[in-house]
Amino acid sequence: MAAREQALHQAASSPPPGERPWLLPCNRKLRHLQGIAVRNLTLTPAPSPSRSRGRPIDDDALPSALKSPTKALALRETRKLAHSRSSSDLQSSEDPAGRSNGDVSQPTSPTKLARPAPVKGLRRRSTLEWSGGSLLTRQKKLEDITRDRMADTFFSLHVDAQEEPVYISEVVERAMNPNFRFFDLGSCGPAVTRLDRVTVKAWAKNENTDGWQYLLEFDLQLRSLQFIGKTLGSFNHALPQNCILFYMTDGIYTSSMDLPLRERNRPVLLAPPKEHPDGRVLNSSSYDALMRLSTLDDCIQDALSTRDRIAEEIESILEDNRQALTTVEQVPEAEERLKTVQAAVVAEKRRVEAVRKRRDELKNNIQRRRELMHTGRELQTRMESELVEAREKHNETKQLVDKAQEDIAGQRRRICEDLQTVFPIEPMPGKSLAFTIRGLPLPNTHTEFDDAKEDVTAAALGYVAQVLSLLSPYFSVILPYPMNVNGSASTIEDPLAMNTGSQSNLRTFPLFMKGVVRYRFEYGVFLLNKNIEILSNTIGIRPLETRHTLPNLKYFLFVATAGKGELPARKTGGIKGLLRESGVISRKGSTDSTATASSVGVCVPEAKQNLEIARNTANGVPLASAPSLHKQKPSIMHGSRLREVS
Repeated sequence: MAAREQALHQAASSPPPGERPWLLPCNRKLRHLQGIAVRNLTLTPAPSPSRSRGRPIDDDALPSALKSPTKALALRETRKLAHSRSSSDLQSSEDPAGRSNGDVSQPTSPTKLARPAPVKGLRRRSTLEWSGGSLLTRQKKLEDITRDRMADTFFSLHVDAQEEPVYISEVVERAMNPNFRFFDLGSCGPAVTRLDRVTVKAWAKNENTDGWQYLLEFDLQLRSLQFIGKTLGSFNHALPQNCILFYMTDGIYTSSMDLPLRERNRPVLLAPPKEHPDGRVLNSSSYDALMRLSTLDDCIQDALSTRDRIAEEIESILEDNRQALTTVEQVPEAEERLKTVQAAVVAEKRRVEAVRKRRDELKNNIQRRRELMHTGRELQTRMESELVEAREKHNETKQLVDKAQEDIAGQRRRICEDLQTVFPIEPMPGKSLAFTIRGLPLPNTHTEFDDAKEDVTAAALGYVAQVLSLLSPYFSVILPYPMNVNGSASTIEDPLAMNTGSQSNLRTFPLFMKGVVRYRFEYGVFLLNKNIEILSNTIGIRPLETRHTLPNLKYFLFVATAGKGELPARKTGGIKGLLRESGVISRKGSTDSTATASSVGVCVPEAKQNLEIARNTANGVPLASAPSLHKQKPSIMHGSRLREVS
């Protein structure tokens, strides 16, 4: 059983058969070196052990160390944090495979001093100060560890034959395991690349140091390097502090002497020699072939030295004739500069010519403007002489316009007062926002139409339509929804309604409920209210509720009749001017005005009777006191604009 575990440990510590060095130790030269890396960088040296290095330092915590827990805690507090030199996982003390020194036996204590074995899975060191501390304390400890171990690093390579370094690496900032760029020493010549000895010097600095610190100097014989594999993934042993790794053409090497005893004494395993397919043994190179190879190498080296010597002679010749060569090199530059100057001169001449043309154009333009300015001054003088008369005429015209505006406003007030007299809108007692027009109530909402009388509502809507049709021309407003005033059978049109049916009256909506579809009547009332709203907007008022027909109309008439001064008197004419006698167009006066039957829509005898009524009204008799005006029913002629109002 022990032999099996030993074989398993040996197989785990040795590289796999595929990872073997291809270079013999005696054949390793500087030309095979490609890169260098540093592992476990430490600026402060590790404390020297107080005993022989028979086992790793941190194995003091194992049961076989014969140390009490108090002593182990005291040593742990006084010792600085350092890299572990044992394996990454500590197994129980009873597992021989967990030891880090391979076949090296650990010292044992006498039986009488042996302590009870602890439980399996003992950790390397206690973490009470980490688990019990606060997050701030743990973060501070991590920052302190990082600050002490992270550093800026660079190295240089030196050989015995030269004082100056043959290679200086770049600076790797803030790294514990710096990896430097790969390099090629072929440019240093065969005097360096054929050497098998090199000195590596490393410098480092961090926040705790004032400047660059000379970290280490390592004099290395390449044949003494130890092969650890193609990559670090197959290497299972911990590396010591400030360990240098050498990247050769066939793998990674190190000079660490902290490897297990079997690793240090293990012979170099090379790849097996190739055998001939036929089984024959091939002869090696003869002496003559080796001599020819040596002679060829000497010739190559002589050619290389000759090349270097010729290059130095060429450099010296160029240095001696540098001034003459500089002058020759300046000739093409001077010629190019001359061409540039000549092109600039030609371009400048073209620009000067263009500027001259522009100057002549500006002179002609200025002369033309002077002539126009002289003509303008003469015209201005003439206009100034006419401006006085124009101002006086303007003032007179403005006064006439203002007077006309006042007259128009006054006439509008008078017309609104007359309409309020003819179509009185009075509030209904006991009801809010309920009005009557000529004594006929009109509901404000669609729900109130159900309880109202159809004929009374239709007559009231006919009066409203008639008032709107009379107000629109006096206020110079074209109502968007034309109305056909016909008493209680009035209608209203919507020009924007879509006429998709075969009937031609789908755009006409009734203002009466009897015998029509209810929604068409409600839409007609909505269009009537929109006409009232548009008419109100012309005098600067905005109805709060468009469904209130009579309140909005009453408010409009109230605002339209507001003003200063008395109402203007009715001008000569009016209704009397519409009455013409025998179709005569000329007027002799309001008293003598007559009317034709075609203009009024009544017969000539009835026109004379109306004229007598108008005279009585002019003499102070009220218009409402004329009984014949209410009782007569003149015949409406075809084509007349007058409509009968019941």
